[in-house]
Amino acid sequence: MKKFFLLFTFLLTFVVSAKPIHPYHVGSVEINYNAKTKTFEISAKFFLDDLENSLNAKYNKTLHFGEEKSKAGLDQALENYFAEYFKLKSNNKFLKINYLGFEEDKESVNVYLESEATEIPKKVETAVSLLYSFFDDQMNIVHIIVNGERKSSKLNYPDRYLYQIF
Repeated sequence: MKKFFLLFTFLLTFVVSAKPIHPYHVGSVEINYNAKTKTFEISAKFFLDDLENSLNAKYNKTLHFGEEKSKAGLDQALENYFAEYFKLKSNNKFLKINYLGFEEDKESVNVYLESEATEIPKKVETAVSLLYSFFDDQMNIVHIIVNGERKSSKLNYPDRYLYQIF
């Protein structure tokens, strides 16, 4: 009985102290062409802990979503991270991407970007390798929307390139 009690105590301590984890690593990126502004409006959504861990590992920092003192550091890290791991071409021309900011949800983070102005795209190409450097099972779902036509694809690590014709 004593052994059972010790084993039960050990298992209970392990279960209570273990961090909850999710069994998969997935993110989504929506690239929406706005005909009025002639820009692509981009939003990316990732699990908060995955993005936080990836940024901290990449930049050797200790940044935490939800902490006001980390906001400026997170903004800088996210701007640099997306500049490195997200590229966009329209009609065979690379577009400059501007980082706009981020919003936190309970378990996720939304990152907002916008491209420079471009004519209505016939061909959209993107390179998305977000979180690939941290998770070798990362899956990114990419939605490209032009004139209301939505085309979606799934990119599994190590696949990062995608193009769509409109």
